Amino acid sequence: MTIAHTEVDGVPTVLAPVDGPMTAGLVFRVGRADETLARSGITHLIEHLALHGLGMTDYHFNGATSPITTTFQSQGSESDVVAFLNGVCGALTDLPLDRLAVEKEILRTEEAGRGSSAAEPMAVWRYGARGHGVIGYPEFGLAALTPDDLRAWAARWFTRANAMLWIAGDRVPAGLRLSLPDSGTRMPAPAVTSALPVTPAYFHGPSERAVVYEGIVARSTAAGVFAGVLERALFRSLRQEGGYSYHVGADYQPRDATHASVYALADMLPEKRGPLLGEFVDVLAALRYGRVERTDVDAYVTKAESALDGADAAARRLPGLVQNELLGYPTLSPAELRAQLRAVTPEDVAAVAAEAHASSLLMVPAGRSPDWAGFTAAPTDSARPVYGDRYPFRANRGQSMVIGPEGVSLQGDGGVVTVRYAEVAAMLAWPDGARRLIGFDAISAHLEPALFTVTPAAMAAIDAAVPPELRVAMPARDPEDIPRPPSRVRLARRRAGRTLHRALHRTADRIAAVSDGVRWTLIIALFLVNIRLIDALDGNTPVRATVIAVSLLVALLLTDRGIRGLRRLAGYLLR
Repeated sequence: MTIAHTEVDGVPTVLAPVDGPMTAGLVFRVGRADETLARSGITHLIEHLALHGLGMTDYHFNGATSPITTTFQSQGSESDVVAFLNGVCGALTDLPLDRLAVEKEILRTEEAGRGSSAAEPMAVWRYGARGHGVIGYPEFGLAALTPDDLRAWAARWFTRANAMLWIAGDRVPAGLRLSLPDSGTRMPAPAVTSALPVTPAYFHGPSERAVVYEGIVARSTAAGVFAGVLERALFRSLRQEGGYSYHVGADYQPRDATHASVYALADMLPEKRGPLLGEFVDVLAALRYGRVERTDVDAYVTKAESALDGADAAARRLPGLVQNELLGYPTLSPAELRAQLRAVTPEDVAAVAAEAHASSLLMVPAGRSPDWAGFTAAPTDSARPVYGDRYPFRANRGQSMVIGPEGVSLQGDGGVVTVRYAEVAAMLAWPDGARRLIGFDAISAHLEPALFTVTPAAMAAIDAAVPPELRVAMPARDPEDIPRPPSRVRLARRRAGRTLHRALHRTADRIAAVSDGVRWTLIIALFLVNIRLIDALDGNTPVRATVIAVSLLVALLLTDRGIRGLRRLAGYLLR
């Protein structure tokens, strides 16, 4: 069966017959990656408002906002599809803004009940706090969105020129009217940003139970085959042979007209973190070095070709075809796709694997590092602070907040984080005065005025430097959740702890600087002296017990294990 092309009220439309009820999808080239972080959620909110008037129906319908598209889809009789699409277009033209406050609360509830996906932290670490990285953050903009904001966004993005319609059915149903605004043009894909100075890179993810991989590749049939081969290789190594994982998967996802992401994921038990990560990285390395099984390529090609068969094969291709056309990517005919699939060789797959590796990002559990495999830790701090006035941390004079004309920095023993005003994606503002500036690179500076010797005028300078449209008003915090400056007693305890911390570290360093031979000579000498002291103290049990305990402790401190123990104790004192 072939796919037919037509128009409905100026909206490009594709059709293909289907065995069953009619299904239709109206797709707009707008998604979360088109939003700014400070006003994120606006597309999702418009989607909800457009669907509100439909209420409860006897047919199935849904809306979905992805990073690059927004889709309104319905399945039912021809009259059901007409009622749905006509209603959605009418609502997009005249949004039911009397529902604004209620729909905002519904979205907040939806977000609170939705679990995070592995794609969200991957997007933040790769793209930062803008573009495709916005999907990794909460919908910060919901509270501040006004009716005028929504009208302007709908007029810009939800237009005839920026839409396409697909219909799985024999014809365009009678009475269908896509009454969309004539303003606007076909919008390009969102700009690609980067928060990774070097790749391959890795970061420690929020989960102890998963390893996630992503590589960026040029869109091609061979890249899709690589994703399928990668899944088979990981499944065989991690589940069938190693028994490290239960769920293993890989996927190929178009990003724009030129590139796509190849994702792979494997779950695990926490105690399997080490061996699973090693095997995962080994599989990736094997593929890019050319160890690609011909049987894996053939198996995936057979599976992909089978999806092109069947009475509804053309209808199943409609959503992908529409997304391609909205992004400006040509869609292959079934015959062209079959020919390209059959032409893919193991060498082609290996070449894509090498391309993916060059841009790859790994999410690994805390405490694990694939640096031995050539992955570099993604940055968690900034290269340098801004110049400005320094305000020490009340509990530790070695830490400080710096506020300057270009931005803010937080400095401490662990490094520095800097957010410059020219690169602010959003500033979260709490009523009690706390501020969190999130930079384009996803590095954030959280400022708690009560914890620093900062003046109200200095904090006011931050508010004045950040444009109002980047400000996100946060709800009031419970008083118990607001950090307070430590008391003098606690400060004294912390100072004493830092002093002891430095002393223990210096002691550990000095012991470690002594050669192993000298340390073991001292341990043996201590043992011999201890025997003589014990004999001399015969009958004085308390003193003998003390001598034995002290001798054992000193001997332990002279060993590598003892040195590590001193360092751990020193670290504990700063908690």
